Amino acid sequence: MDIAAPEGTSVLAPAAARVLDIGDYFFSGNSIVLDHGSGFLSLYAHLSDFTPGLAAGKSVKSGEPIATMGRTSNTRERISLERAHVHFEINLFVSDRFSTWYKKEHPKEPDDHGIWNGVNLLGLDPQLILLEQQAQGAKFSLVKFIKTRPELCRVIVRDANFSFPKRYPMLIRPNPLAQKEGVAGYEIALDANAVPIQVTPRAASELKSKQRYQLFSVNAAEEDKNPCRKLVTRRGNAWELTNHGITFLNLLTE
Repeated sequence: MDIAAPEGTSVLAPAAARVLDIGDYFFSGNSIVLDHGSGFLSLYAHLSDFTPGLAAGKSVKSGEPIATMGRTSNTRERISLERAHVHFEINLFVSDRFSTWYKKEHPKEPDDHGIWNGVNLLGLDPQLILLEQQAQGAKFSLVKFIKTRPELCRVIVRDANFSFPKRYPMLIRPNPLAQKEGVAGYEIALDANAVPIQVTPRAASELKSKQRYQLFSVNAAEEDKNPCRKLVTRRGNAWELTNHGITFLNLLTE
């Protein structure tokens, strides 16, 4: 989400947070990544200057200035004055093994951005979140917001040893059978932006396919409405995961 304002306008922390990373990134100029707890991150790019003394590991309060808006970018020329803006994201984090995944997927390309590469951040729509928060006030819940996003598809993952379910336990739907027999995989509901909106542990007895990934269901109307991530495709009367979809799941389960 790009928010336009005059260059030099103060950028404020939307909620209490800890600075995860701060610096000049090739892809977005001067940038800051904040950790708001429970795995929720926010990112700010194209900044002019950082608040003096701000550094990775520092804590900031809600409403505290963290930077000033600017026009820094990934090109030799700055963003034009009339296009000055701050790029603002609200994210979930995919995998702390991103660098390992990246080396396998892009063996000949340098990893300039590290774990804060945009591929490793799942974007939530800030505009929808802010509107919902304004409408609901103190009743607003970011977790509920995620859980009630329109579902694009469900995928069965025959793997229980990846970090996402542990990082976001609030998205897990209890399954007594998996609790009794042990978790052998997960059923993951994804929205159109590939955000896991529900994660259900599955026991081995529930996993009918031997494949690592099994496309369980697709919301055709949602795919027609929001096809941008190209996670699934229709072959005749059947749906299947695309290469993009499989690549994303490889990162999610790295």
